[in-house]
Amino acid sequence: MRGVWHTERVKSAEEELMAVVPPGSLMRKAAFGVATHALRLLAGRRRVTLLVGAGNNGGDALWAGYFLRRRGVAVSAVLLNPAKAHAEGLAAFRRVGGRIVSEVGSPDLVIDGIVGLSARGPLRPQAAALVDTVTAPILAVDLPSGIDPDTGEISGPHVKAHTTVTFGCLKPVHALADCGEVHLVDIGLRPVDPDFVLLDREDIAWPVPGPSDDKYTQGVTGVAAGSATYPGAAVLSTGAAVLATSGMVRYAGPAADAIRARWPETICTGSTTDAGRVQAWVVGPGMGTGTSSAEVVRFVLDAGVPVIADADAITLLASTPSLWDARDPDAALVLTPHDREFERLAGPVGPDRVAAARKAARRFNAVVLLKGHRTVVAAPDGRALVNSATSSWPATAGSGDVLSGIIGALLASGLDPFLAAGYGAYLHVLAAELGADGAPVPASGLMTAIPDAIRALRRS
Repeated sequence: MRGVWHTERVKSAEEELMAVVPPGSLMRKAAFGVATHALRLLAGRRRVTLLVGAGNNGGDALWAGYFLRRRGVAVSAVLLNPAKAHAEGLAAFRRVGGRIVSEVGSPDLVIDGIVGLSARGPLRPQAAALVDTVTAPILAVDLPSGIDPDTGEISGPHVKAHTTVTFGCLKPVHALADCGEVHLVDIGLRPVDPDFVLLDREDIAWPVPGPSDDKYTQGVTGVAAGSATYPGAAVLSTGAAVLATSGMVRYAGPAADAIRARWPETICTGSTTDAGRVQAWVVGPGMGTGTSSAEVVRFVLDAGVPVIADADAITLLASTPSLWDARDPDAALVLTPHDREFERLAGPVGPDRVAAARKAARRFNAVVLLKGHRTVVAAPDGRALVNSATSSWPATAGSGDVLSGIIGALLASGLDPFLAAGYGAYLHVLAAELGADGAPVPASGLMTAIPDAIRALRRS
């Protein structure tokens, strides 16, 4: 599990470290890491151009140019603000024969040292015009210039990095925006509590049956989804719960015939009141927003077991506030909105997706999974994680129905709802990756790749 630090904490940690190490040593250590990764990207080619802004970020780039020159690389630097260029870095760069130029030229690699963690907003016109002339891969120092370091917001011209080299710890931008391939250089920062975390494969302990388990102890998942118009949503949610190792799945709703035909191992009834005992409910996908659907949501919220509310259930909760009164206060709730559903429920997401999800989690006393290319999961106690998609193939009809079934199975197993949402989001991405194999994958293909994804997790 990798921690991600807010930039204000990073700055404080860096100040602590700089107070006890020789002046300039931290910058040189960071720059050496940049140069090392630059040499890897160059792979024997020999021309680099530095884009050098004012302050320490530009200093990192200049010192990286110094180390590259000592390895025989031809390095030129464009100084965006010569009067404010880092004096020691510039002097060292010139000492080893680094050239100061006014244009990017035709290098094999460009190093972006325009702005650092203190900057906000898009690139200024001069820098934007310079970046527009770049045709080579770009290695960004700390972050791609022009992207907000704490929210990942892109509000105008910015650097599109092939690779980003950052120091000491990951910052929010590395999880919330496209920074290319991100490499971390250890500079000796003291660890502090992260702002949020990223899950890795080895963090995920997928629940699997033991020798003494049976279909009941493994977790019984209830699914209230689908309609005459959208029976497929029920098939996908139910199938995902089956394949995500739920001990038993009970389906309740109007798509019972379609469920029986596709998933004969499920127990199907026409209504939630006839479904029988479950350890968690999935409610919402494809069920519609009429009066009968509202009553289903009301029943499920009052059932006294964890609930994942998705799609139409979220719309009903947003439009019918009285439904919240039915909720068992002791039962966990997971809400899984995309941006438009989130806006109906809690207002516009805004540029800071983590803050928005955290605020909604506290407001509703629920785990909130804010869907997107970078999915944010927030718990009422302030915990948060971000899970990045490896492709955009899951952006297709029914993909969210699959996710709801996966999370429902994890909730039924007794997993912490925050982790259930995080594990589910991770597996969803992995199943899409395995199911797509470089080509478009429908939601049904994503669903059938769930067992392969679980096997991959267990081998890691």
